[in-house]
Amino acid sequence: MDQIRIIGGTPLRGTITISGAKNAALPLLTAALLSNEALELTNIPDLADIKSMIDLLEQHGLTVSRDLEAKKVTLNAQAINNTTAPYDIVRKMRASILVLGPLVARCGEARVSLPGGCSIGTRPVDIHLRGLEELGAKIELKDGYINAEAPNGLRGATITMPIVSVTATENLMMAATLAKGTTKLINAAREPEIVDLANCLRSMGANIQGDGTDTITIEGVSKLHKATHRVIADRIETGTFAIAAAITGGELYLKDTSIDLLPSFISSLQKAGVIIEAGQDGFWVKSSAQPIAGVDIMTEPYPGFATDLQAQMMALMTVCQGASMMTETIFENRFMHVPELCRMGANITVHGSSALVRGVSQLRGAPVMATDLRASVSLVLAGLAAEGETILSRVYHLDRGYEHIETKLRQCGAHIERIKEKEALAA
Repeated sequence: MDQIRIIGGTPLRGTITISGAKNAALPLLTAALLSNEALELTNIPDLADIKSMIDLLEQHGLTVSRDLEAKKVTLNAQAINNTTAPYDIVRKMRASILVLGPLVARCGEARVSLPGGCSIGTRPVDIHLRGLEELGAKIELKDGYINAEAPNGLRGATITMPIVSVTATENLMMAATLAKGTTKLINAAREPEIVDLANCLRSMGANIQGDGTDTITIEGVSKLHKATHRVIADRIETGTFAIAAAITGGELYLKDTSIDLLPSFISSLQKAGVIIEAGQDGFWVKSSAQPIAGVDIMTEPYPGFATDLQAQMMALMTVCQGASMMTETIFENRFMHVPELCRMGANITVHGSSALVRGVSQLRGAPVMATDLRASVSLVLAGLAAEGETILSRVYHLDRGYEHIETKLRQCGAHIERIKEKEALAA
């Protein structure tokens, strides 16, 4: 497996262009299943998860054309010849569950493998299944697969979700676009990626209102048509590089993104003493002359502090002045990066769903191992600030969600390189 080698201690300076959002692109790709006409998506990032989703859609019978240089993907689902999403593909990526709603709505049936385990905790799909049942689908779990049938089509319903779930909101919103009548999703997720999906579906002819609030109303239509849609900026990548500037004592301009995507995160950075200045097509992140101040964080559904930025913020807090309390309310087991940060000299004590981080004057480079996507990038951030060499293993986690991260960081002065598998074995 490849490794990442970092020599820390260099302040980052320059401009980083933010990629399209992985968490927006994945449901947008599955939206192509809803129409027999072409869907063109632009600003698609070059990531392992995107390739996995395209592989899944192609085995359903979609024709997919991808232009990596132009960051464009064109999908045509005129002939869906397979409604089974097999385990071998679904096990690689939990977002594969997003084909369930569109397949049932368009084809009247779907057979989707149950997602496997996840290192950051259980993420049950029962909210998806209950919602589809309320839309009229018959659901059966058999041999590790979800079997869903609605031979007479789906029908509108009022669905109250017991907890806020982004993927369940996306799945049910897509399914409801082709259901007969009106669907209301109550306690819906409000994330920018939900709004982006709704915008794309509207451009395809869907009738959706209320996205961005906790109640989304969908009036079903008989069919959707072709459309072109640009994927929004990745707010998690935006936040990650903002922390890269702060933790190294540097100054970065983050381009093709917006402060508005991250209200709680930006507020927390400013409380920590980081300078944020809006620009024409992005914003500046600058470290101040004062040490980073400790701030308390609690992860919450949007517009609260994103759980996908908790590990990165913890990396910043390891070098703060004073202490910080980080509380995780979304996923259990999302402190698996803590032992690795402690290997680098961090002072962190975990108490259940909270972690007390006492700032230290200097992190030290060390061999560390990634356990999940966001944990992996928190170790990269720590390595950028640490004294000496950090070697990060299991970087395939990183490749799932960060497009060409070494190149982007190196262009801003970071001493970072990828060690290919053969070189790593030889070393």
